[in-house]
Amino acid sequence: MHLGRLFLLAPFLIAASLLPAIHSAAAPADALFRFGLKAYQAGEYDQAAGAFAQSAALRPAGGTLQNLGNVHWQRAQTAAAILSWEQALWLDPFNKSARANLRFARRSAQLETPDLTWYEAVSSWLPANWWAWVAGLSLWLAIGASTLPTLLRRPKLAVYQVIAAFGLAIFLLSVPAHFVVTTRARLGLIVAKETPLRLTPTSEAQFIAYLPAGEPARLQRRRGEYLLVRASHATGWVLSSQFSLIASASSSKPSSSPGK
Repeated sequence: MHLGRLFLLAPFLIAASLLPAIHSAAAPADALFRFGLKAYQAGEYDQAAGAFAQSAALRPAGGTLQNLGNVHWQRAQTAAAILSWEQALWLDPFNKSARANLRFARRSAQLETPDLTWYEAVSSWLPANWWAWVAGLSLWLAIGASTLPTLLRRPKLAVYQVIAAFGLAIFLLSVPAHFVVTTRARLGLIVAKETPLRLTPTSEAQFIAYLPAGEPARLQRRRGEYLLVRASHATGWVLSSQFSLIASASSSKPSSSPGK
């Protein structure tokens, strides 16, 4: 009996061991968040932006990044606002306010949305880090329902088989979604005004086009200080300081000053 319970509780015990580390970052992150809210309400947008960015760096959260996007929007930094709202949705796809803000901002700035394949769109239904937990827990559920009757010396009833089949089905669905997150993690935004798209990764390269701040693109590879990105109409090289990944939600500040 004791062995069977430990078998089922193993993933929860692992999660509980991580709680002290999470709690240690919570207090300063909450204090910075509250300070940011007060500064935002007082119209002190520079202070609010700094507080929200520091809070998100200590403890990334969808609500914090949404507020950071609101601050950037008030400062007329459209690209930075879009990046923050995209990062908020990366952590919390259920954030309706961030999604509505993104639609309005892109429509106002006449910017395109990131081009997702159908399976990447499915992976965006849940927070990126949830899929690994869903896969792990469903696998433990399937294994537990299959082996516990034997461990507990009980007859294998039909209900155990149903539970095992359900757990296995969820596992088979969640594993592809988990791995697809890695391809979606290569999506990012141009964060500098009129970013030149270069033919080669050199300072003397011919410019293919100029990309506006907030333009979505997909990272292909890196060479030194240059990144090969694929935008909607062209592929070329940009400086790493001119591009930021959406998945880097823990670094909520763009690497350069985004333009409107």
